[in-house]
Formats: sequence, C-alpha cells, structure tokens
Amino acid sequence: MAVETKTYGLFINGEWQDADSGKTFAVKNPATGEILARVADGGVAETRRAIEVAHRAFPAWSRTTADKRAVLLARAAQLMTQRTDELARVLTQENGKPLPESRGEVASAASFFQWNAEEARRIYGEVVPTAFDDRRVLTIKQPLGVVAAITPWNFPLSMVTRKLGPALAAGCTAVLRPARATPLVAALTFEILQEAGFPAGVVNLITGTDSAGIGTELATNPLVRKLTFTGSTEVGKQLLAQAAGTVKRVSLELGGHAPFLVFDDADLDKAAQAAVLSRFRNAGQTCICTNRVLVQRSVADVFTAKVAQLAGGLKLGNGLHAGTQVGPLIDERGFAKVQEHVADARSKGAAVLTGGKPATLSDGLNGYFYEPTVLGNATTAMKVTYEETFGPVLPVMTFDTEDQAIAMANDTPYGLAAYFYARDVGRIFRVSERLDYGIVGANDPVPVGAHIPFGGYKESGLGRENGSEGINHFLEVKAISIGL
Repeated sequence: MAVETKTYGLFINGEWQDADSGKTFAVKNPATGEILARVADGGVAETRRAIEVAHRAFPAWSRTTADKRAVLLARAAQLMTQRTDELARVLTQENGKPLPESRGEVASAASFFQWNAEEARRIYGEVVPTAFDDRRVLTIKQPLGVVAAITPWNFPLSMVTRKLGPALAAGCTAVLRPARATPLVAALTFEILQEAGFPAGVVNLITGTDSAGIGTELATNPLVRKLTFTGSTEVGKQLLAQAAGTVKRVSLELGGHAPFLVFDDADLDKAAQAAVLSRFRNAGQTCICTNRVLVQRSVADVFTAKVAQLAGGLKLGNGLHAGTQVGPLIDERGFAKVQEHVADARSKGAAVLTGGKPATLSDGLNGYFYEPTVLGNATTAMKVTYEETFGPVLPVMTFDTEDQAIAMANDTPYGLAAYFYARDVGRIFRVSERLDYGIVGANDPVPVGAHIPFGGYKESGLGRENGSEGINHFLEVKAISIGL
C-alpha cells in the first residue's frame, strides 16, 4: 500500500506549526503496519508555550457569554457529524477497531460537544438565605483557568471531546496531549474546532513522543489550574503526585477490572450476548469492558458454553473490511501481555474453551491479532482475574450465593464499572447498591452516554465526566456576601 505523505503539525495560538526541532514521528495502522501519516514531535518547550498561550487567551474567553460558547460547541458537533465517514475511517486506520465501532465513536464524540453546548447555558448560581437582615449572600460559578488534558489511544476521538467539551463550555482554555499512537483524529478535531470559529489560543494541541516530559510539564506548570487524564492507574498516580505541588484540580479516569455477574434467574441468552459484546468490543481494549465473569454455579455450564460459542464465532480482521468484529491489539506490548496472561492461566489450571493463541490471518495483515478467548475453571490465583488484561480474553469463575458474588466482585483495588444480569427486582436493587463501582450496568452491557456520569471508585479515579456533574469539575464556586 502507498505511504500517506501528509504531515500534521502542532496547533498553538490558532496556527498549525512544526515542532521546534523539525522532527516528526510516524503513525502506523496496527492491522497492517503501514505508515498512515507523520505528526510533529513536540516536547516540553512547545507544551510550555501552548500553556502560556492558553493562559493569555483565558480572560477574554472566560468573559464570552454562555450563549456564544454554546453556539461554537454546537457548530463543532454538527461539523463532526457531517464528517463521520472521514473521521471513522481515520480512527479505524490508526486504532484498529472495526469501522462500525468507529462510526459509533464519532457519534459519541459529537454528542459530548452537543451536550456541553447545552450545559454551558445551565451554569447557575444561588441566592443563599442569611442570618443577618443587613446582608445578602449569593454564589456564582466561574471557570477554573487553563485545563491540561491527556487522552488515551483506545478511544482517541470521544475522549478528546469528553474532556474539551465541558472545559470549553465552562469558559476554560485548554491544552490537549493525545496518545502518541493515535493522534490523527485529535488533529482532525482541532481542524473542526478551528473551522467552528473558536478564538486563537482557546484550544491548543501538542503531539510528541516525550510522554513523560510533556505530562510532567502539564502537571507541574503553575499556569495550569486543572489536569484531566484518562489512562493507566500507575501513570495517574504519578500525575496526581506531580499536580500536588501547585494544588491544581485533578480528574482521573484510570484502570478497571470490571466483573460481570450472572445470577440463576438471568436470561442466559441475553447475558451471554452482553458479556461477549462488553468483553470483545475494541478487542477488549476498553477501560470499562468486562474483565471476569462470575456465574452462579447452577447455570455455569450452560452459560459458559453459550459464551464460548459466541466468542468463537467472532470474525477477526482489518477494521476497514466488511464483517470484521474484532480488530488487532494496538501494539507488541499489548499483544505480549495477552499472551502472558493466557499462559499464566493455563499453567494454573484454566481450560481454554475457545481461542487461546495468536491468530493467523491472510490479506497481508501484519498486526497483533489474538483469537477471542474464553477461559473456564478460572481462579483468583490467575493474573487474568486480578490484572487488567486489556485484550480479548474472558475468564469465567463460579459462585454459590449473592453475598459471595458481591464479595468476589468487590475484591479488587479498582472500581470503575461492573455488570450483572438478573430478573428479580429486589436483587437488582440490592446488587446495584452493594457493588463498589462508579458505573453499574444492570442488564445493560453499555451503560454510557453524554447524560450518564462516568468515573470510578477506589483506584479507578477521581471525579466524574459527563452528565450534569461533568461541567462542575471545570468551575470554581465563589461566595459573595453583600452588606446593605
């Protein structure tokens, strides 16, 4: 295949620029290994300059009316929707996920801009009753200042808009650093923001291979008043420690290890389909996807057979090809981790019910493909049941009672998402309330949307994105007491 010659620059102060060094890095298709484009390799100096630009742009942008901010965000959402085909194709090329999933992500990304366009008009203050008849007290909400956003490669478009949407709606300016593996749809998003009419300096894009250096500058620079990060718990902890030096606001959406509970009163066909959808979407490279199934012993054999049959029938391939349901893993490191987890589980007694090995595909595909895998007889001694695999592997464990299932589900330092299938109404409420997770899908394998608060308990993060709560993390509350 021909090599794409286009080069994407940094976007600072409303202009596309080369890196100071003139260097670029290649972005490759994980399914084929082909070079898609080259991107400016910026570093600490460019990051610092973008922060300073955003700081200078903040006073004027923060005074822009909510209605004007809403109009610009709605325009960006409309442009994104109009360019669905282009965005989805580029997303699939740089990430590997099937094209239908990429189209869904474009729709989700546009919805985050549209939702926050509407939220911009709902930043309300209050009049507070006082104990003194010669005073009046009110509160107002004001934007924090410069926001630094770091986004991951697994949802390289929707994570950009999920962070920029509320920041811009609140009246903050922003500097975004996308994952080095998937910066192309981020660059296309900034082209859309530019076309939509956002003023120079309000949104700035830094791409580069110096992840540690750029991240440290964003976390420690005193002009940044808010850091929002989606990624691993390990890196999140490092950024949190660095941000403490300037006491900046921090939002973290970190790792997860989602349980999927199946009770004996569940619709087993729906539950099996849901488990497969949740686990193998984006080749299992999703922070809220099912990581381990806990099924009640009396229905375990029937349910596990259904899941293995469905998973074994999934079609692997290039995400651009019709019918593909599972694409490649993002890189060699992710591929090696999947292999390690499966080998560890097998050595400790797991039964491979389907898959269990790298996939051999035709059509010149050189990517890191691994067969959708279901493991029976899983135990807590296996890495796959307590470490985040981030790949197409699903271990199945059994339980006897509701209390035991909840204890097993909560036995993890993570608390992002959990799922369960049951039909008893009392059980649905009991289990939902007792699961120590920020997101619970009760008979729902995809409990996400612009209207639903997103975030985790414990080591899965801090704060919430989306919903009516999302924009509040970009606002300060000011109390004003007025003597009469």
